Amino acid sequence: MKEKVVLAYSGGLDTTALIPWLKETFDYEVIAVCVDCGQGKELEGLDERAKISGASKLYIENIIDDFCDNYIVPCVQAGAVYEHKYLLGTSMARPAIAKKLVEIARKEGATTICHGATGKGNDQIRFELAIKALAPDLKIIAPWRMTDVWTMQSRDDEENYIKAHGINLPFEDHSQAYSRDANLWHISHEGLELEDPSAAPNYEHMLKMGVTPEQAPDKDEYVTMTFEAGVPKTLNGKEMKVSEIITALNEIGGRNGIGIVDIVENRVVGMKSRGVYETPGGTILFAAHEQLEELVLDRDTLEMKKKLGSQFAQVVYEGKWFTPLREALQAFVESTQQYVTGEVKMKLYKGNIIRQGTTSDYSLYNESLASFTTGDMYDHNDASGFITLFGLPLKVRAMKLQEVKAKTNSNAK
Repeated sequence: MKEKVVLAYSGGLDTTALIPWLKETFDYEVIAVCVDCGQGKELEGLDERAKISGASKLYIENIIDDFCDNYIVPCVQAGAVYEHKYLLGTSMARPAIAKKLVEIARKEGATTICHGATGKGNDQIRFELAIKALAPDLKIIAPWRMTDVWTMQSRDDEENYIKAHGINLPFEDHSQAYSRDANLWHISHEGLELEDPSAAPNYEHMLKMGVTPEQAPDKDEYVTMTFEAGVPKTLNGKEMKVSEIITALNEIGGRNGIGIVDIVENRVVGMKSRGVYETPGGTILFAAHEQLEELVLDRDTLEMKKKLGSQFAQVVYEGKWFTPLREALQAFVESTQQYVTGEVKMKLYKGNIIRQGTTSDYSLYNESLASFTTGDMYDHNDASGFITLFGLPLKVRAMKLQEVKAKTNSNAK
């Protein structure tokens, strides 16, 4: 009986070529698994492609709600943004996909999981750390790193290989296209002119989820959202699942030029890479959550949360989702979300998110305290003693410096 390998399958040329290659090189029975995180049209025709290519079975697993509820929401609550710009669209999806691959491997009794990530990128790390954490006994095959047996170096090589194995399938020509990764949260673009950091992005050729701010309507659009314990619940008065809110926000944000980021980021493997990310709905969701948190979290908690949010982002970016550290950071974040409940209003206009007011039953904003008029809770005279104590270290240091300076001048005479 042949050993089984679970292949992370997208239906593209790379993973299609992997099916006969795995059978020929290792004599595996190939179980193709496509994990749906909201890729949309990319899933069309996959069953036929997988079977023609020699897979014994194809799973198409919809994990959109799991992805939104258990990966996206924790990152939004944490305020996790990698290097101040990247909202982790690919980074969050990889552990969710890997978990499903392991689940299918267990179900099928497979001994191995194969992925098509290259040896230069972050995805190989994310997939493999997740698999090691969830199923340390499973073998992992990464063909692009196996240069002794994976001899194909180009698209032409792969096309010739599958044709030689009797597989005649049409594939989109990507030679003049960007390298993209898409899911419900975002789409990333790499390659072409982006490989030159001095070149401007060709947005007209590139964008898929929306338009540039210049192309957005000359009219603003209003958005109202509510949260309960840090989880988005309604959009413009309608209660929805998180996945539905993100889908709707993508449409709204996309047409208003929201969430386009051009970044040169530091990959885990040590190199810098440039990409353009479209995250229209996610950008609005992050802004709304942050706007509400400012109203309900105390100063010390908010400051600590910002620090740990940056660390949370790095942990996710590096593929360390299934680790004690991520669990501990998330536990802290969840404890801060107990009272992040309320309503947020925003105005969208040509790429801008403009605040229009925030309300919460747990607001720490006290009008009597914040007002320039004197209220019952605040006596201006109390500030004198506070400033004396708060500034005491500065005063003591300055006095000591004056004393030393005077002594030095005296000795000089």
